[in-house]
Amino acid sequence: MAALQQRSGGARRRALAEINVVPYIDVMLVLLIIFMVTAPLITPSLVKLPTVGSASRAPDTVVEVDLHADKTLQVRLLDPKAKPGDPALQPQDVTAEALTQTVAQLASGAGGTLADMPVMIAADKRVEYDDVMKLLDRLKRAGVQRVGLAVAASGGR
Repeated sequence: MAALQQRSGGARRRALAEINVVPYIDVMLVLLIIFMVTAPLITPSLVKLPTVGSASRAPDTVVEVDLHADKTLQVRLLDPKAKPGDPALQPQDVTAEALTQTVAQLASGAGGTLADMPVMIAADKRVEYDDVMKLLDRLKRAGVQRVGLAVAASGGR
């Protein structure tokens, strides 16, 4: 906005060319706060495991089932002997109905069967206990003998 200024000596007025930047700074600060709040929420589907004092070491070759807070499932094979480009090592999105078939395919691809291949359930700590038990029951009914729960060790007792 142009403000009019009067000279002390006469009646002549001239326009001042000023830009008020305070509203722009306010808008920038609001946007900064919005980005700071939403940035941690955009993390790509990380599983936050519950912690325990000490946990036994997981087997080397295992089929891992990730149960996320939004009840989506991902399955992958964890095998140190597999070739780096093996598609079984990449997480695959599966439905609950196709879970046992996918686990059986990954187990047979690693040279095992559904009965002798260990399956590790990595459930997010925000997942309800009932959902984990349903997943565990589904795997047991499919013939999986060795099912474990993944946890993060806190280091203390």
